[in-house]
Amino acid sequence: MDKKRRDFLKVAGISTLAGLGGTAVVDRLVSGTHPSVANASGGHGEEHAAPKEEHAVQEAPKTGKRYGMVIDVKKFQEDPALGERISRACIQAHNIPEFPEKKDEIKWIWMTGYENAFPEKSTLYKDETTEEHQVPVLCNHCDNPPCVRACPTKATFKNKDGIVIMDFHRCIGCRFCMAACPYGMRSFNWRNPRDFITEVNRDFPSRMRGVVEKCNFCAERIGVGQKPACVEACGDTGAMVFGDLNDPESEVRKLLKENYTIQRRPSLGTHPSVFYIV
Repeated sequence: MDKKRRDFLKVAGISTLAGLGGTAVVDRLVSGTHPSVANASGGHGEEHAAPKEEHAVQEAPKTGKRYGMVIDVKKFQEDPALGERISRACIQAHNIPEFPEKKDEIKWIWMTGYENAFPEKSTLYKDETTEEHQVPVLCNHCDNPPCVRACPTKATFKNKDGIVIMDFHRCIGCRFCMAACPYGMRSFNWRNPRDFITEVNRDFPSRMRGVVEKCNFCAERIGVGQKPACVEACGDTGAMVFGDLNDPESEVRKLLKENYTIQRRPSLGTHPSVFYIV
């Protein structure tokens, strides 16, 4: 085999490994050293590597906000009417259309069965309370949102406060974000939604046909010092609590410290910002 052919096969092999996510192997092939040594020495080999402890990687301190929510499932079991209240409050606050046919339904927050919300949890021989009642679900505002990476126009993005937001004007209706979301928390307007808004809120934009939409954690309300509409609808029940997850003194952090909570499909690595007290 001539040298040119060997060089070509080597480059092709490295490219394949990189495409499969094998960056550590690629680093080693390129530098001729273990990736940790190459990184420490600038790619010049072990003889120039600095001591490992001097180059230990430390996590950067969290200085910004990351808004999140704690939902107490027991409160919704005690008062089933809360589910309708939060759904109605969200519909009125965000001009969510109410289509007559279920196949066209647009949902931001809704109640669903425990097995749908937490498919990774065992649902065999559920207790009577869990079997009879539903839990609220909404966009998880993931810290590592796959929907944001999938959107070709940046119509969906994560703002500085950790909220995953939709820019309706930039949405081209490709629905890549819907395919990327592992929670099914996005809806698509197959019909003109403006004809099916029962109570128009002039403070929030309506959408058009061919646009994706979802819960935005009421970013427009938070910006003026208000609580999310669903949290406000719960009153003083404590069923839904909203706050900064990066603030150890916030109410949400205190609840997380005092209660056992679960997240929806945490094994996916999306790092949801919505926690459930069960």
